[in-house]
Amino acid sequence: MNKGIEIARGKTKVLYENPGQPHQLVVAQTDQISSGDGVRRNVIAGKGRLAAQTTARVFRLLNLCGLPTHYLTGGEDDDNNEMVVRRANMIPLEVVTRGVAAGSFAKRNPGLARGTLLVPHVIEFFLKDDAAHDPMIAPDQIITRNIAAPQEVGAMTELARLTFDILSHAWRKRDVMLVDLKIEFGRLAGGENQGQLVIADVIDNDSWRIWPQAREELMLDKQLYRNLETVDEPALQMVKQAYERVADFVGTFPVMRSGMVAVIADSASQVERANEIVKALGQLGVPTVRHVANAASTPGFVLQLMQQLEASFARLIVIPVGENELLRSMLEAASSAPVVDGRDEIGRVVMQCAKLFGFEDTVLFGRTLLMQANARSAVLHADASLQQPPPVSPKAALG
Repeated sequence: MNKGIEIARGKTKVLYENPGQPHQLVVAQTDQISSGDGVRRNVIAGKGRLAAQTTARVFRLLNLCGLPTHYLTGGEDDDNNEMVVRRANMIPLEVVTRGVAAGSFAKRNPGLARGTLLVPHVIEFFLKDDAAHDPMIAPDQIITRNIAAPQEVGAMTELARLTFDILSHAWRKRDVMLVDLKIEFGRLAGGENQGQLVIADVIDNDSWRIWPQAREELMLDKQLYRNLETVDEPALQMVKQAYERVADFVGTFPVMRSGMVAVIADSASQVERANEIVKALGQLGVPTVRHVANAASTPGFVLQLMQQLEASFARLIVIPVGENELLRSMLEAASSAPVVDGRDEIGRVVMQCAKLFGFEDTVLFGRTLLMQANARSAVLHADASLQQPPPVSPKAALG
């Protein structure tokens, strides 16, 4: 990959300018692995390649779900472990989401059994400071020290939780428990949406704890390296093999498996309503087919249509659109596919479909979570606006 001068170097990655693109950077992953703030440090040949693959695949998934990240391209092809990202001014914080009591959290909470599920998840902030061993920092301290604004702390908390839930869903479909996750944030330094808060840096096998079958002894993450009593070539190869397995797993994360939604209007007068549902589903990336069929006048066609749809699509949802119950009742009796009532409010119809497909499709699951988060945000924003004092008119101000 063509790149310019080196501008920064960390423990496991190097940043370069992207020639001709002042608002972009090239991130190169190295073969370094370290723990204990760099006290233990080794080289595992090929680790940079695996880290780049894992990071690119995770960020592609988050992008598909609609979360804001700095990732643009690269990381998976013949590109020397490099990916292109939008330049961001990094916020010196690590944001850790914990779904299970483990690591430093378990040490700090000895009364809580290791492996206990944390509901709701715990969000913790740590100040990036190797000399001070990355101390924990409270949200109010982040604000008073001008590290981030109050709304940014809230956004980081929400995005960290969404990221954890999306990746937890992806790992769960592969019988692996996501225990905790560390991510970082930055503000876009230029170009479109300058100043926007985005998920940045990297998310690779050094960023989480993952336990296959929810068993800690089967861990596949960096804790394997931390736990080594003797660091020799066989031990490092064992660590590399775990990283290879993880990169292969993550390679399947960004793949959509959303099936098909059949929107069936019971008359020509209902086609406009059917089109509105199709448009709303399209905004989530859910594929659709449209038909007109009437249970009273064309019952044979309704049955034939359902047979054709079920033979064509392995995962199918049917939405009858009409003013009476007849078509819906017939489809429920004739089809093994879920039937969602098209007379309901369109947002609810879309959400039901997204949830049904989201069981197997992490992208749709993530988009559903984002829709719900945006809905919560809209309610809170409306309430905050309502609490603002009404503007004082010039006439009233003069008394």
